[in-house]
Amino acid sequence: MTSTQIKSMANEPPTPASTNPPSPAKRRKLTGRAFFQNLGSPKMVLAPMVDQSEFAWRMLTRSFMSPEASKDLLAYTPMIHSRMFTETPKFRDHHFQPTRSGLATPPKNDIEQPSADLYLDGRPTIDRPLFVQFCANDPDELLQAARYVEPFCDAIDLNLGCPQGIAKRGNYGAFLQEDWDLIYKLINKLHMNLDIPVTVKMRILESKEKTLEYAQMILSAGASVITVHGRHRDQKGHKTGLADWSVLRYLRERLPPDTVIFANGNILRHEDIYRCLEETHADGVMSAEGNLYDPTIFAKPPRSGSETREYWRGRNGKGGYRMDAVFRRYMDILYQYVLEKPTPKRNPLFLPSDPPVEDPPTTLHGPASEDTDGQPPTKKQKRDNKQQRTTSPNLLAMQPHLFHLLRPLVAKHHHIRDALGKSRAGDIPAFENVLQMVEAAVKEGLLDYEADPAKYEDADLHSNGKEQEEEEENPNKDSSSVATVKACKRPWWVCQPYVRPLLKEALEKGSLTMSKKDKRRLEAEAVVEKKRLEAEGKNVFEHPERERAEMTEREKVDAEDGLARRELPKQSMVCG
Repeated sequence: MTSTQIKSMANEPPTPASTNPPSPAKRRKLTGRAFFQNLGSPKMVLAPMVDQSEFAWRMLTRSFMSPEASKDLLAYTPMIHSRMFTETPKFRDHHFQPTRSGLATPPKNDIEQPSADLYLDGRPTIDRPLFVQFCANDPDELLQAARYVEPFCDAIDLNLGCPQGIAKRGNYGAFLQEDWDLIYKLINKLHMNLDIPVTVKMRILESKEKTLEYAQMILSAGASVITVHGRHRDQKGHKTGLADWSVLRYLRERLPPDTVIFANGNILRHEDIYRCLEETHADGVMSAEGNLYDPTIFAKPPRSGSETREYWRGRNGKGGYRMDAVFRRYMDILYQYVLEKPTPKRNPLFLPSDPPVEDPPTTLHGPASEDTDGQPPTKKQKRDNKQQRTTSPNLLAMQPHLFHLLRPLVAKHHHIRDALGKSRAGDIPAFENVLQMVEAAVKEGLLDYEADPAKYEDADLHSNGKEQEEEEENPNKDSSSVATVKACKRPWWVCQPYVRPLLKEALEKGSLTMSKKDKRRLEAEAVVEKKRLEAEGKNVFEHPERERAEMTEREKVDAEDGLARRELPKQSMVCG
């Protein structure tokens, strides 16, 4: 058992292991592979995600890794808009919080911050290695933004991967890939003027040869690391499809051996990380949406027989971390670091072997202590709630994170979905109430499994060995998402990836309709893709960006403060 697990069971928030990063004081600049090796050559990378790779989530992700393994994880901040970051102090305070005193002016990089003033983002002992990602289209603005965060991170990353329409209107992300001269200037400006390296996250272009030329230009401008998302710019939404690992392998074999490459795309489970490393020969593997649905994706599962209360394993050998355990850790991290309050006293997580105890009362509308006699809130209560609205990026991200994490659970328990939907950012008692409801639901699931395990186990798992062998050798098994769903499926109380249907499956089921022109084009593309998959035997993994029709908590807060985010992605939390 790790020290982190022991602390969790003792009702103490888990403390991520120190990664022994460079001091915030001025450091000798390393680039390329020397820089990567100085970081410890991390093979696992937590992706930059719009409003969703904030400090608390990074801490949660790290907390499931052993002290030794945590040194192998590199994390990125959410994407930050460089111009808005430099122009508006409120925007800086809302998106990057390395010190308690804020970032009124760019700090001097050669002066170490007083330890008492250090707060969250980039804390040397717990939140490193850390790269800060910006989107930009002006070299001077990008450099100015980078100056603010330079003392609190290990590198600055330029987003060249965001495929959303709003990125097209704002002229950043993947929509800069036609302007190689501007991209060169953006990268080189940072390379020549910062004391830390610059890295780049890009997408593949229309051909392997063009992608290679593109990567060579980026490296020549001064990029020390390139992260390659193996999808084209138009692969988004229902068109996401598979990331093409063959392009990443092509780059690896043709770029200089000392080039550091991170692979991005098709990472749903812990096992996929090693398969990607083997197939692409990349230096590290990045996970985005896979991490959102399962923040334990980078952690190795415990050996059979050594499971704690946090980890569940079925009689068929399949297992994963329990949602109530991950939710509880998440809350404890928020208490310890963000709220800086004592963690509530908690009972041990339930096991079917435990003696019966009475479940705590819960409510659908917020904290159980709230006394409104069933009446709607008064105008004064509404006004007070509005005044108490938080601007902390860590609290604003809670609800979307929990909808990702609890997706299979809330699909079954609609009352928990409703309670979570009514929980507002900063209303910690409301989220504590949802946690109690989740713990009760998981208890129900565990007891139901003990009573009838077969109900939760795929009948195909008990097929004879010959049938399983034929399925594994079937080259057409990846023409649908069925095999992937089967491999990833766990009981609804266990953290697990969300596998979306392929485009053709959505069309066949009638859940998606398209114009005749699009249908003809997609049918032609499907024929080509099918032939390619049959020839290369690729597995089906999908990571489409999640469309969001409503304004997020973050956008509501920023709108009230006059920080309209018309240039930031609204339809995607996984950007790049």
